[in-house]
Amino acid sequence: MSTTPRRPAPPAPRRVIGTTRATRYNRPKTLFERRRGLILTLLAVVAIGGVVVFAYGAATAPAYACTTMWQPEVTPPPTADATPRLGYVQPQMERTHIQPGDFVRYGYCPPASGKHINLPGSLGPIPPKVFGPDNRILPENWLHNLEHGGLVILYRCEGSNACTDEGQDAFRAFFASFPNSPICNIPAGSLSPVIARFEEMAYPYAALLWGQVLPLETFDTAQILAFFAQQGEQSNPEKLCAAPTPTPAASTPAASTTPAPSTTPAPSTTPAPSASSEPSASPTASESPASS
Repeated sequence: MSTTPRRPAPPAPRRVIGTTRATRYNRPKTLFERRRGLILTLLAVVAIGGVVVFAYGAATAPAYACTTMWQPEVTPPPTADATPRLGYVQPQMERTHIQPGDFVRYGYCPPASGKHINLPGSLGPIPPKVFGPDNRILPENWLHNLEHGGLVILYRCEGSNACTDEGQDAFRAFFASFPNSPICNIPAGSLSPVIARFEEMAYPYAALLWGQVLPLETFDTAQILAFFAQQGEQSNPEKLCAAPTPTPAASTPAASTTPAPSTTPAPSTTPAPSASSEPSASPTASESPASS
């Protein structure tokens, strides 16, 4: 009896190693996986941009603020035997020293007194010069010049030609011919004049002494020089010389002060002075003031 040959049993299926890995490779990639490089690049750009914006904002943020845009009232008229007073007295503000970068809030702008930096020769008092429209000169810098008796002239670009080439040339010509101080005879260019842009004021120009403001609609050099000759080095708290002693001939206040315009200038107008455009000599003294 013949028998059919038995077929050999099929081999057992071979076990596939790494099924999980193969499955992972075969599944569709996510959007992040497909765009991983681009997404990471964009995130890096955004992060760097945020740092730049923050740094720029910190660098350009104002280091001061103004509570009130100061618009002075008319100064009371002088008595019959007194010389009319130029400018307006501004309420005094605290004059403590601060550090560079400290934020300051001034009660009035433009401030004719207040907190300031004490780093002579760099940040306060600052070297007198004509600072152009792109120079960022802060009140806390030039206020120290005022404290020592200096004169500061501020200008706005808005509503004036101060920021034009013609306006800047006029400033440089004025700076070149500026006189010595009226009492201490401090040479021009030591403390005065500082000429700088300042937009936070109600008039196009202003001449400042410590605690005093002469607002101007135009760059009236005669008024500014008369203001400096009449009021300079009288109100500043840090004196650089002894006050002069009037001679016996100076029997009235008018005899020892510089002639001034017959009326006090209002912020909206700039009356022409009745005296000569050149300022008079400094008040007569019995002896030369000594430097302190």
